[in-house]
Amino acid sequence: MSESTSLGDFHATTIDGKDQDLGTYLGDVVLVVNTASKCGLTPQYEGLQHLYDAYAARGLVVLGFPCDQFGHQEPGTEEEIAGFCERNYGVSFPMFAKIDVNGADTHPLYAWLKSEKSGLLGGAIKWNFTKFLLDRDGRVVDRYAPQTEPAELTADIEEQLAATAEGAADA
Repeated sequence: MSESTSLGDFHATTIDGKDQDLGTYLGDVVLVVNTASKCGLTPQYEGLQHLYDAYAARGLVVLGFPCDQFGHQEPGTEEEIAGFCERNYGVSFPMFAKIDVNGADTHPLYAWLKSEKSGLLGGAIKWNFTKFLLDRDGRVVDRYAPQTEPAELTADIEEQLAATAEGAADA
């Protein structure tokens, strides 16, 4: 992938089966997270929803990508996942169909994210709830470990929202 690659170069299937051009989110600060419903970290959905509620009006969007590659912790169908997230955590941020984040069938978005910011295991995703923060141009700013609570990202999110707002004001 070239240096000019950004979030806008990818598509994904929404949790309700529609093709979504991820370029729709250019102009927003984006937090991309691989999720699971039966994981010890599943309560992070609450924190992710809190971030979305707190910052959506300023341009933050959270994108959830369910993944069943870690301990079979996302066994449900897309319909079951969507129902679980809404019922238990009030999730209203965009959710997508299950994908692979490692291995031969890695979704192209995750192949790119991992190439932009490697983690503890090099390019591989370590576990559910690995997070990537992208700026308004769709470029990867940072990567966070699964154990990093969503609330710990507040300062970095605010920095991206402020920096991009200042850049727009200067233009």
